[in-house]
Amino acid sequence: MAEKNMIDSIQSELKKGMSLAKCRKCGCMKETLENLRSSLHPLQTNGSLDMLKNVESWIAQMEQIKYACLGCEHCFGAAAMNMFNEAFPETSKTQLSYSFEVGEQTWPPVPGEYFAFCDGRTCPVAVSTLASVELAKALADNRPTELCIVGKTETENIGIDKIIKNTITNPTIRYLLVAGKDSNGHFSGKTLLALWENGVDEHMRVIGSPGKRPVLRNVTFEEVEAFRKQVQVVDMIGCEDVEKIVEKLRELSLGTCSCEECAENIKPVQISTAPVIQAKEPAKVEMDRAGYFVIIPQHDKEIITVEHYSYDNRLLRVIEGKNARSIYWTIVENCWITELSHAAYLGKELAKAEISIKFGLEYSQDGA
Repeated sequence: MAEKNMIDSIQSELKKGMSLAKCRKCGCMKETLENLRSSLHPLQTNGSLDMLKNVESWIAQMEQIKYACLGCEHCFGAAAMNMFNEAFPETSKTQLSYSFEVGEQTWPPVPGEYFAFCDGRTCPVAVSTLASVELAKALADNRPTELCIVGKTETENIGIDKIIKNTITNPTIRYLLVAGKDSNGHFSGKTLLALWENGVDEHMRVIGSPGKRPVLRNVTFEEVEAFRKQVQVVDMIGCEDVEKIVEKLRELSLGTCSCEECAENIKPVQISTAPVIQAKEPAKVEMDRAGYFVIIPQHDKEIITVEHYSYDNRLLRVIEGKNARSIYWTIVENCWITELSHAAYLGKELAKAEISIKFGLEYSQDGA
């Protein structure tokens, strides 16, 4: 009965989320559903199998993902995943992970939506504004001399992985100030505090985090410990007052030791990296057996017309739409395209056509 009640509660959260258009386009909900699918298979109970059917149905209802996470006050996907992990902690090993690339010879080495101003030891404070995106820009525009880097952290896993790597590769940073709104479900701010205070367990799960899935897949245990040793995490969660944050930056900077001995104790760390693949032009382009497309933006009607031809130049169909997304989605759903390279090309050209209509520009279709 306890399992049934928990599964009912999880499904109630997901059902509420899936009724909202924003959730059906959110990477957070997509990640939750895919993790539930991978975790429910091994359970093989009546309740889990029934829930699996619903999860499969919800995955089919997901739309094209437009954002990784909106940082909503209440995240239905995150709340559902929290309840699931609490009810079935043994499934954490089956959950999926996502990775990112690490660049070389630059700082910060991991790219993201950051504003970096490192000027040496006079700027010892990094700031995470959590889900408050505009706060990061406001602090960057203010540009206090004590600020080394500022940016958002919307997730309690990849977002924190990036903070760790970008911090331990810069010994200047001695404080991580956490401010802004902490979205319910993800709790990236509370996860950062828990990480600093408690570290991670043998599964790289942040001990004491209330987050949805605070498992760090892209850092090593040694990198986590280097981060905890190097910085002090300062809690200003909920504060969006730029003046108060700048005042705290100055206070922290005054408390930073600048002697040579202390500086030598914090050294840059060689971080683990994922392979970086350099893009190159294809040696051979495969022709799409389904035919080719001619794209015609009609500026007077504010629509895009796409003519689909076979390779003997026979017109198969005409697709019309007001934007690139609706057209390429229609083409993909109807299987009128069979090569990934052709799909990528079509998306690029349709986006160009849409821009040409929006800004009154001339459009010329490139070769495939």
